[in-house]
Amino acid sequence: MRKIDLKRRSPDHPDALALIAGSEAELSALYPPELRFAFSPDELIAASVRFLVAYADGSPAACGGMAPMGDYGELKRIYVAPEGRGTGLARRLVAALEAEAEALGLNFMRLETGEESPDALRLYQGLGYARRGPFGGYEDNGSSVYMEKRLPG
Repeated sequence: MRKIDLKRRSPDHPDALALIAGSEAELSALYPPELRFAFSPDELIAASVRFLVAYADGSPAACGGMAPMGDYGELKRIYVAPEGRGTGLARRLVAALEAEAEALGLNFMRLETGEESPDALRLYQGLGYARRGPFGGYEDNGSSVYMEKRLPG
């Protein structure tokens, strides 16, 4: 059994930057620039995103953040490095970010992902997220999938 630690990190921490670079490489292979809405590290910091890095046996293996947006939190930059996939890291990360949103009194979690990311869609559906229309500043573009989950708090 691997030892998993979730640690709050700034999005410009070296471990976070390495994981964000992996995420960006995968997104670039799947989506053209006009269909990629992932925040840069500077945008994550400017939006006061609560950012976590998951460490598996001491090595950075996953990351993600939650941006407080009024009465909801938005998941940002959820990414698991290939060697950590299928181990439950994404579920633990999302659960921790949902708990942060609940602690802030937020009612919903929302996210934007894409049709070309079936593993992400399965993950979020399995965690109780349901499709919804665009929210915030997003517009329907034929590729993005918008999802929401009501938090129990």
